[in-house]
Amino acid sequence: MITLFGIKNCDTVKKARHWLSDNDIEHGFHDVRADGLTLEQIEEWIAKTDWEIVLNRRGTTWRKLDASIQENTTENSVAELLLANPAMIKRPILNVNGVISIGFKPDLYHSIFNSNK
Repeated sequence: MITLFGIKNCDTVKKARHWLSDNDIEHGFHDVRADGLTLEQIEEWIAKTDWEIVLNRRGTTWRKLDASIQENTTENSVAELLLANPAMIKRPILNVNGVISIGFKPDLYHSIFNSNK
């Protein structure tokens, strides 16, 4: 099963969704704001990648956080922070049968789906 996680109005997520559709790849879409997340989902992404990759430090939500929260965010506390602030999750997150990829680049998606054929 293929699921794309993101926020529907995010430009990068839109590009990923279009790429999947244009390449006839059946997938589900899960809006992390509207559909919600569980702590277990976030912890799985962190375990399969790295918390520094899952956390989007470039977004406005992160930049608006109090400096003390930013400085004290660690691998042990980041999942709770992301659950409370899903806009801070780097996106899109692609789950292909349990294999997690974060971000969108056409070359990355080509390599993922060409290796699965």
